[in-house]
Order: sequence, then structure tokens, then C-alpha cells
Amino acid sequence: MSEPTVAVLGASQDRRKYGNKAVRAYLDCGMAVLPVNPREAMIEGLTAYPNLDAIDEPLDYVSVYLPPAVAMQLLPAIAEKRPREVWLNPGSESDDLLDAAADLHLRIVVGCSITALGRSPAEFPDA
Repeated sequence: MSEPTVAVLGASQDRRKYGNKAVRAYLDCGMAVLPVNPREAMIEGLTAYPNLDAIDEPLDYVSVYLPPAVAMQLLPAIAEKRPREVWLNPGSESDDLLDAAADLHLRIVVGCSITALGRSPAEFPDA
């Protein structure tokens, strides 16, 4: 893949959820999006992966839309992928998660990955 790759943990088919809006925002920005959700086969026309281990290609970014306790369990798999950055979106961060990520030498960015793309979640309608 020549365009930057991003795995969206907590991607959703539900267009009201930020995990779906992020998939659409990254697509609109020309990124190769790899949605991760163990209960979905397709999200926004893309193959959904059950977990990070199912993704073979290198990842530039990981964007997290999961509760901190769930994200904590996934940190070792994230670290194995060696992304350039891991985005902890609002509601996914915690002090314990940040400490554990630092121990794994992950570059963490706490903030809304959608707005970091220069977009607004409101640009991606629920319908």
C-alpha cells in the first residue's frame, strides 16, 4: 500500500459512532483504512479484521475508539505492529493506559484523530 495505513480499533457499522466516522474521515483523506472489530465482516465497504494479528501489512497509525480497559489488553498487539503513532481518542485514554503505553515505547497522541485530520465529526452524517 502506498498511502498511509491506519487501523481503527473499535470501528463500527453504526454511522452514529465515532469509530465509524473515523473510518470515513480517514478514507476521505486518502488513507488505507483497516477497520478492526471482531463482530463485523464489513465496515463502510471495507473488510473488517477481527483483531490486529489478522492484519499482515505494516501500520503507520492506530486510532483507538475503545474503553481504556479494552485498549489496555490490546497494547501488546499494538506494540508488535510498531506504528508511528497511536491515537487515543476521547474516552479511550486513562493514566494507567498511558503509563503502560510508555513502557512499551509507543508514541501516544491523546486527542480526536478526526479533528487532527482537519475535519469535524459533524461532516460525517449519521444516515
